Amino acid sequence: MPALEEELRQIMADETARLHAAPDLAERVMRAAGGRRTRIRGVALAATAAVIAAAPIGYVTLGSTATSGEPPAVVEPTTATTLEPPAIDDTPPLPSDPPDLGDLGDGKAFGHVKVGYLPDGLRWSNWSLDHGDSYTTSYNFDGDKHGFYCVQIFIHEDAAVQELDERVQRLRDEGEGEEVTIGDRTGYLVVQEVGEDGMKGTPTLFLRMGDRQRAEIMFSPSYVKKFSGAEAVNAELRRIAEGLTSTL
Repeated sequence: MPALEEELRQIMADETARLHAAPDLAERVMRAAGGRRTRIRGVALAATAAVIAAAPIGYVTLGSTATSGEPPAVVEPTTATTLEPPAIDDTPPLPSDPPDLGDLGDGKAFGHVKVGYLPDGLRWSNWSLDHGDSYTTSYNFDGDKHGFYCVQIFIHEDAAVQELDERVQRLRDEGEGEEVTIGDRTGYLVVQEVGEDGMKGTPTLFLRMGDRQRAEIMFSPSYVKKFSGAEAVNAELRRIAEGLTSTL
């Protein structure tokens, strides 16, 4: 260990009881940056100097009493050398693309579900998101991933099921929707108060597909305009739900 570092360590240890500073402060600062010795040395010195500066001026020189028996010499205060602050990399990391489900072909099968029915003219949008326990994809007219969606299907599984059930229960408590039966499965049909400005919301059918799986089927507020009314929209949501099967 270099002599300077040894002296700094000893000074730190001597002052620990009074200043409540860790005696291994210099070493921990030096280890923190892993191997960048030139830069670390400056950081260690700066950290140690801060502790020393808190003590009264006047220190015993190391080794003088032990070797000569003479009274310890007092170090006169000198002008401290100004240490340059360590360089900081403040460049923000570039955002990474969110994970997706890959190439879904015609989009009729994704994750642990298969889509048996879509309204006429719709095709996979070439867009999806994959959050593990929840994932989603959508359908529109031109297959443009940057375009508007018409129908979006969100699947919630395992850990995500509880959060969705709680959300649906809040909607039930508000009394805005209605209970539905889709074959031997149950669901909840409601217009969620989310959508584009000036629209009436997003017609949504929540479908229980099993103990570990829920589906959330949504119509875009813009797409709703192509239908004659709420009854026609709800009929299409039911047909999509009927054709949705689980592979979980």
